[in-house]
Amino acid sequence: MRILIIEDQEKLALSIKKGLEFNGYAVDVLYDGGQGLNRIEHSHGDYDAIILDLMLPTIDGITICKTTREKNIKIPIIMLTAKDTLDDKVTGLNIGADDYLTKPFAFAELIARIGALTRRPVEIIAPLVIVGNLTLNTSTREVFKNKKAITLTTKEFAILEQFMRHPNEVLSRDKIMNHVWDFAFEGFSNVVDVHIKNLRRKLQNKNEKLFETVHGVGYRFKS
Repeated sequence: MRILIIEDQEKLALSIKKGLEFNGYAVDVLYDGGQGLNRIEHSHGDYDAIILDLMLPTIDGITICKTTREKNIKIPIIMLTAKDTLDDKVTGLNIGADDYLTKPFAFAELIARIGALTRRPVEIIAPLVIVGNLTLNTSTREVFKNKKAITLTTKEFAILEQFMRHPNEVLSRDKIMNHVWDFAFEGFSNVVDVHIKNLRRKLQNKNEKLFETVHGVGYRFKS
């Protein structure tokens, strides 16, 4: 799951990013409202939620949220602000924000609110995904095969979730990268292949072929 943070307080933004990444999210950070709106307009399909500050340079959060909704972009938005007046909250919610947090806030509350919002977008995303003999639970971050628990890293879990939500579809390496890693990732070029190899080792037996290699494109998860 990938989150976009638009927040001009660098220390706060990086703190949120670090905490979200610890919890298994891929996170991109922008510090300018104009850059944030541009990213939303051109790349909103890459993100599962936006954390948006109210007071930003260039373009403020209210304008970003309003413009996003006018363009019929329905990605969940959580607005952040140091202000604590009823008018600010009502304005934000009336122009399309899905939730609101006043600074300072408890990080556990932010995690809970992201989880709640991403479980109920326009097309409801169920926390429990079952494909064949595999069960994945996004709420508890557990994976079971034939009711036996399988231990995965955060990246392996994110990749498996993406495949299980798109069974029998070919996912390119770029699509997997964009969903699981942030745009600043500078790791080795075959990082996706390494994680697929590890997933095969943990999930497949000799008679199974869950992850099919589509040469020159990517992989297909067979249901």
